[in-house]
Order: sequence, then C-alpha cells, then structure tokens
Amino acid sequence: MTNEHEHTHGHDHDHDHDRTFQPDIEDSPFTHYQVMAEALGELLIDKGIFSADDLRRQIEHLDTRTPALGADVIARAWTDPDFKAKLMENVNEATESIGVDAGDIPIRAVENTPETHNVIVCTLCSCYPRGLLGPPPDWYKSRAYRSRTVREPRVILAEFGTKLSDDVEVRVHDSTADLRYIVLPMRPEGTDDMDAAALAKLVTRDCLIGVSLPDDPAGA
Repeated sequence: MTNEHEHTHGHDHDHDHDRTFQPDIEDSPFTHYQVMAEALGELLIDKGIFSADDLRRQIEHLDTRTPALGADVIARAWTDPDFKAKLMENVNEATESIGVDAGDIPIRAVENTPETHNVIVCTLCSCYPRGLLGPPPDWYKSRAYRSRTVREPRVILAEFGTKLSDDVEVRVHDSTADLRYIVLPMRPEGTDDMDAAALAKLVTRDCLIGVSLPDDPAGA
C-alpha cells in the first residue's frame, strides 16, 4: 500500500541522525510483528520445514548485503533504458535478469522527477528491501522517523539536508510485510560521460530510501 501525501526523511551526514531518531529502539520490548516473526520461525523449525542452522545461515546471508547492490542497480537503470523499464515494472524480475537476487518479497521502484520526490518509511516496524540495501539503518527503525515522516516529511527531509522547493510534491510510501519500495533517484547533472561503475559511486543508501539526493559528481 502506498501512502501518498501531497505535503511533504548510506552515507554519513554532518549531523547525528541516529541520536535524533534512535533512542527508543535499544532494549525496547518486542513489537507484535517481532513476536509473530519469532513464533513463525520456531514453528517452521519444529515442523521440519528448515533447521535452526538454515535460518541462521539465511540471516547471515542477508546481513552480508550492502547498499552497493542497490547502487549498481540504479546506475544500470540510469544507463540502460530497457533495464529501467523492466525495473519500473518489476524490481525483482529486473534485478534477477542481471544476476542480483532481491529476494521473494515484491519490491516496487518509485521514480523521482523534477516535480515529485519519493520517500520510504515503514510505519508499523522496519520493513525494508534488505536484498538490495542490506540491514536498515537504526534511524529508519526508530519510532520518531516512523511517525514523523508521515506527518511532516518535509521537516524530516530538511533534517537530512534535503530541502525541496514548494512546487515539488513529496510522496510518502509505506512499506509492508508484503511490499517494499526503493527510490530511483534522478541522475545528477554533469554525469553524461560517466559509466555505470562511476555512477554507482554517487548512489547512497539514503538516496535509495529518499531522505537525500545522490552525491554531487563534482565532489565525488
């Protein structure tokens, strides 16, 4: 489900977002969905669907994923119109076609334009496209980010250093257990002569979530 708000949150920033958004996460009680996930895992292990070691190995595999995978995918979309069309239609199938396993949970790409800026949140917990971006940052999981992004997305974006003009519509997309999102940022100006490998270095985790823009090629 997409939560679209007509009003209007990787790489390191000068300000400490983890301190701003994260204090309520550590040592907090499990959420309903965390409890359900634990119970489901135990049930599937008990029924012999997979072993505890299988589950551990899969978690370890997911933890090895990094935003570099997502950056490569975006750079490919910037340089290959056919691939971009596939990505906008079906992220999982498009990434599989270039040898990247994005996982079984559907992922939808939302494209930034001069008129529209997209930002991703999970208001219930921390649903996130781990197959392409790796584990979510702590601030993404914090209650402050999850609640404020829906209410005041332009304020959150400004706190990340992303200030948009009033004529740019900001759309907030709410990830769920059944559907995840990834932002396709606009290709930076002045990159016509850059190949996909160089372009990928401009793509940060935060711009794939939508809280920031790609790095400036002049400063890369």
